Amino acid sequence: MDGLVLYIANKNYSSWSFRPWIAMKAAGIPFDEVLIPFDDNASNPRFREFSPTGKVPVLQHGSLHVWESLAIIEYVAELYPEAGIWPLDPADRAMARSISMEMLSGFRALRGACPMNMRRQKGKIELADGVLADVARITEIWKTMRMRSGGPFLFGAFSAADAMFAPVVNRLDVYDFDLDAETIDYIQAVQAHPAWVAWRDAALAETWVVPADEA
Repeated sequence: MDGLVLYIANKNYSSWSFRPWIAMKAAGIPFDEVLIPFDDNASNPRFREFSPTGKVPVLQHGSLHVWESLAIIEYVAELYPEAGIWPLDPADRAMARSISMEMLSGFRALRGACPMNMRRQKGKIELADGVLADVARITEIWKTMRMRSGGPFLFGAFSAADAMFAPVVNRLDVYDFDLDAETIDYIQAVQAHPAWVAWRDAALAETWVVPADEA
């Protein structure tokens, strides 16, 4: 099969694109990137050219197309078992998958109120109780996992679980949530990772604006 090609949208906004991208980049997995920007409604008809759902991200490997962020991460982890995308310990791996699935299916109040936005000037917005409940659960997860592993990331080394929560790191930072020192320490560790820095710098250089994602 040919090499891996990851189709993504704007690095400033596309949280689901960010997840497999940072997982693969942090693990040192080679891939080509194809970025097709969102239109004004945070979509693009061109996505249908490679995506059965009309959404990003999509990973192409020869004639195979894999969609959905977590499915892409799982596929690449199987292709490169030596890369350590998931924790090596079976119990840690099970917990990493559990919290990744919780991220995949939950926290809708936070995601709806606070879109990922790498360029956003830091500042608070009015928040509903559901958003604060989401943040409380997320920070509980982070503290619990780092207490077990000793940090600096959720399971010691950077893993797929950190990749799944990477857009939330941006959200809690730029929307200026009131956070304790331990949560801030985790945010700073993720933001210092070279893969995060590479994505952030590219996002800051983008000029596209998607009104639907400007909270």
